[in-house]
Amino acid sequence: QLQLVESGGGLVQPGGSLRLSCAASGFTLDYRAIGWFRQAPGKEREGVPCFSDRGARTEYADPVKGRFTISRDNAKNTVYLQMNSMKPEDTAVYYCAARGTGWSSRPGDYGYWGLGTQVTVAS
Repeated sequence: QLQLVESGGGLVQPGGSLRLSCAASGFTLDYRAIGWFRQAPGKEREGVPCFSDRGARTEYADPVKGRFTISRDNAKNTVYLQMNSMKPEDTAVYYCAARGTGWSSRPGDYGYWGLGTQVTVAS
């Protein structure tokens, strides 16, 4: 059974930080392209940071550059999203997703999805 489970979401003040985790089972994340996506109410799902297999290519969406960082812990088969200097516009449900070996920021290219974790940035 192939699964991705996100955790770490919650309520944070503007300027604060959160770290999201994405734990995989049934496959090895290091040999897949991984993406973090987010979706706010009434808006389309968008890529936040995405990287290719083994992290050879990593790109961040412009709104989060310099604030968010994606990383892997291969021993735990887990991907993290460190979010710093958070803004209200970061409020969304955050999903991790996996696909094949090629890099992509398109949600339609990803076949494995977690159920998401809510992130709310507000005073």
